[in-house]
Amino acid sequence: MALFSRKVDYALLVLSFLHHRDESGQGGGTAREIAARFDLSRAFCANVLKALAHKGLVRGQRGVGGGYVLARPASSVCLSALLEALDEPFYLAECNVPATEAPSCTFEGVCPVRNAVAELHRHILELLRTVTLADLFRESGPAPCLQAGLGVLLRPGAEELARSGG
Repeated sequence: MALFSRKVDYALLVLSFLHHRDESGQGGGTAREIAARFDLSRAFCANVLKALAHKGLVRGQRGVGGGYVLARPASSVCLSALLEALDEPFYLAECNVPATEAPSCTFEGVCPVRNAVAELHRHILELLRTVTLADLFRESGPAPCLQAGLGVLLRPGAEELARSGG
């Protein structure tokens, strides 16, 4: 089960492309260029760009040399904001979905792990709030905040175990 939808995956690819083009001084990009670069459906890529523009994350430029550019620096957009902008908020489990948005879990009254799942959900949300798109788009590996956040999610001692491959 993937935690990010296809729409979020495409949005990350699109935003990464525009971020790197901006950093290299090449300007923005078109749906056609982005779709060709990642071998994506051009129509779906165009729809994602329109959604990102509607939410103020990218800006369209018309005319010769037109296309899309980032509306804000990637360093100013956290991953949770992107998920919310695309109407794809993160919920670890059914019991973490607000009651106003979905029916409650049928095991709510008897679940022995509900509090632990809720705590893990809070940690993941905090990590999603601290990781920026620029952190994700770094070519030199995960940003320190992402590495630190992953340590919080692992139980004590598990971080060393994960690093050692055991």
